[in-house]
Amino acid sequence: MAYGDPDLRNEPIGELLKRLTGDLTLLMRQEFELFRTEMTEKTKRVGTQVGEGAGMLSGAAVCGLFALAGLTTTVILLLALMMPAWVAALIVTVIYGIAAAIMAIAGKHKLDNLKAPVPTQTIETVKEDVEWAKTRTNSAKR
Repeated sequence: MAYGDPDLRNEPIGELLKRLTGDLTLLMRQEFELFRTEMTEKTKRVGTQVGEGAGMLSGAAVCGLFALAGLTTTVILLLALMMPAWVAALIVTVIYGIAAAIMAIAGKHKLDNLKAPVPTQTIETVKEDVEWAKTRTNSAKR
């Protein structure tokens, strides 16, 4: 009888169990390999994106810090034309403190909503395998 022959009713139970065990072992190995490959690919992609993004954000932060220092000096000097310099500096400091608090809250919210990479392809194929096994079990009972 050919291996792919769907009529297995004449096969001994021992042979059917042996084939079933072998098929299930092969299937589980293939599913694990798919899972491993998918997760490796996804984590590499995430790692690369995080590294590139962090480098760009670091450079932007340094440039932004210098720009902010210049802007801060300008605003304090403009306000100092209308009030004492220490009051002008205090006003600008309070505004920066409020902005920092808002950004910290927003950043924490973003980090709290991070999602782990999920092996969606593996999950789908395992579901298909379970459905296939159910149909095979039902046909074997006939």
